[in-house]
Amino acid sequence: MSDSKILAILQNVKTIALVGASDNPERPSNEVMAFLQGQGYRVIPVSPKLAGKTLLGEKVYAELKDIESPVDMVDVFRNADAAYGVAQEAIAIGAKVLWMQIGVVNHDAEKLAQDAGLTVVMDVCPKKEIKRLGLIK
Repeated sequence: MSDSKILAILQNVKTIALVGASDNPERPSNEVMAFLQGQGYRVIPVSPKLAGKTLLGEKVYAELKDIESPVDMVDVFRNADAAYGVAQEAIAIGAKVLWMQIGVVNHDAEKLAQDAGLTVVMDVCPKKEIKRLGLIK
């Protein structure tokens, strides 16, 4: 994906659902969530294990469909096999972007989401892209 497309995504997204959130500060999902919050995004954690708890000031949801507010982007911190189901859920909630983290490569999920009109970023970290593109706030 071109830098201009990634830049447009990062500049237009306001609310991100982070699927695979962890309460362990040493886990990448926790670190990225905190970073994105620091950049002004609202990041809603999704984790069945932590559902109902609060993580970094946000209520944790078990599934995407449980989130009460609109979600612009779904950031996937799950294994590649789980990405297809997450893509289905992202479509169902009306997300505009499906972003699969580094190491999460699922071409079936990519095609499903693209066919439903979502923009898909795969095997890339938004934190690294924000830094690389000079978008640090």
